[in-house]
Amino acid sequence: MNAPATTSMPRALPAAHRERLMRIGREVSFPEGVRLFEEGSHADRFWIVRTGTVDLDIRVPGRRAAVIESLGHNELVGWSWLFPPYVWHLGAGTSSPLRAYEFDAAAVRRMCEDDPEFGRTIARWVAEVVAHRLQAARTRLLDLYAPYGSGGLR
Repeated sequence: MNAPATTSMPRALPAAHRERLMRIGREVSFPEGVRLFEEGSHADRFWIVRTGTVDLDIRVPGRRAAVIESLGHNELVGWSWLFPPYVWHLGAGTSSPLRAYEFDAAAVRRMCEDDPEFGRTIARWVAEVVAHRLQAARTRLLDLYAPYGSGGLR
């Protein structure tokens, strides 16, 4: 659940960009067990966790969804909002009561277009999150489904 330093929002964004982004966030809360989004649905918002946890999961044919990673304080929930066609690549649900900041994706994309420096900073942060999540998904799926004794990563 502890994000590497570069994926945690306060460490990833310079103060001025962080403050600018936070000005358009709104505080939301969800009880445990709420689905925030489903894989394949339209990605029109994202969240930064204040308190609580969110489990990211991926559909696995013939099995129940596999939890890839649990996210907590200051972590970004959702990245698909930044890249066309704006469709979620994973699913997400609260695994404990959640308090978060919610952001309208279209508004943040407009901010990125209007201010290229802000846009580069947001894109770099989200790219680091995507890279981290890809590695987490790979590791988790190998843990769950690789044949026993198949060896480590090559």
